[in-house]
Amino acid sequence: MRDFIKKLEERGDLLVVDREIDPAHELAAVTQLAQKKWARPVMFTNVKGTRFPVVSNVYSTRDRIAEVIGIDAKDFCTQWSRLASLGTSEMKEPLKLADHCELPEYEEVKLSDLPLITYSDRDGAPYFTSAMFIAKDPETGVGNLSYHRSMFISDQELRCRLAPRHHLTIYHEKAEKLGKPLEAAMLIGPPSHAFLTAAAPLPYDVDELEVAARLRGRTIAMRKCNHIDLEVPAETEVVIEGRFLPNERRAEGPFGEFMGYYVPVGPNAVFEVLGVTVRKDAMFHSILCGSPEEVLTLELSVSANIYQRLSAALPGIVNVTCQPFVNHAIIQIDPQFEGHARQVMLAAIGAEPIWSKQITVVDTDVNIYDMDDVQWAILTRCRPDKDMLVIPDTPSFYRDEQKDHWGRLLVDATKPWGRELEFERKRLRFGDSVKASDWFEGA
Repeated sequence: MRDFIKKLEERGDLLVVDREIDPAHELAAVTQLAQKKWARPVMFTNVKGTRFPVVSNVYSTRDRIAEVIGIDAKDFCTQWSRLASLGTSEMKEPLKLADHCELPEYEEVKLSDLPLITYSDRDGAPYFTSAMFIAKDPETGVGNLSYHRSMFISDQELRCRLAPRHHLTIYHEKAEKLGKPLEAAMLIGPPSHAFLTAAAPLPYDVDELEVAARLRGRTIAMRKCNHIDLEVPAETEVVIEGRFLPNERRAEGPFGEFMGYYVPVGPNAVFEVLGVTVRKDAMFHSILCGSPEEVLTLELSVSANIYQRLSAALPGIVNVTCQPFVNHAIIQIDPQFEGHARQVMLAAIGAEPIWSKQITVVDTDVNIYDMDDVQWAILTRCRPDKDMLVIPDTPSFYRDEQKDHWGRLLVDATKPWGRELEFERKRLRFGDSVKASDWFEGA
């Protein structure tokens, strides 16, 4: 992350706030302001109660995420799929223990020395929102990276949401059956590529950190933890070492989650903190839940997953995005036969069984990143009684006890088959070439 922040700062993209700011609610509000007004990353250098500067909005646009991995933002799915497939074989040693001379300077601090940020109005306590957990399967030793909100209780305790079906949850359950705690480390400010792969829906037996190394094209230097038997990326800004206690659940919440609502207080996993290591000049990464920085990484990884699976099964898949939120998949196709769009919609349910509440299919002449354009296609090409399909009683994502998100809405917004010429979009002959500066002073 540090190298990317430096690059943003050097070219003037980083907003810097030197005025003292309160981590209780005020920092979150200013972060939101910077995101909405400029969509730019921001660094707070004077955070009350801590010596560590806070950075946020780092990965909050498609262009910046694409820059991290060196691809075109508008062609994310195809290029991500290509890189991910290359990443399965081309590097002999993706992770390597660093020599002592390669290591940055570190020091031990208390958990409460870090920025303790309270985000939403009714949050039950300060939360760590950007921390990426690294752990290993107790049986196979395969590593995993994943995000889990973590509620600050004391210097020795965090309470973490481990959702059903997540790989870390499975690890924890395996350790519990053995009557053992599960060792894990929380990484704040890890390598940028790891930040992205941790959100990707990779297979259970694939190590996200190894994929991150392959995506960036060079080995990730690792170091041993001080208190647990794990290795972590040496360049990480902050590492919180600890273990999940077996068969122990304690009250966590409420918390303003990514969907824009509060999750209530509930029993969640207990993480015993054994030590905190920081770089001498560490930066602390904060993510405002529900902001583009959090949601965009999930949207992109889900889109790429849908694209990969559909492309393997059906022809004519051009691009996929999740707009304006992760549970709406927009699939762009080049129709090959009558009924193609419906086949794609039905296949998409299986390709992404958790998130895709609405699936909309459009032609190649529709800008899938512009919701106005997508809505135009729906309103001018879709006949609701024929081209919309409701699939009832279909389970959705894991945190839905009331079944509010069950069911699927499938929308065929492609041109009616056989009538393509009737639905050719009009265009102005010089619309793409005329320049405002040629006709208007000061333009």
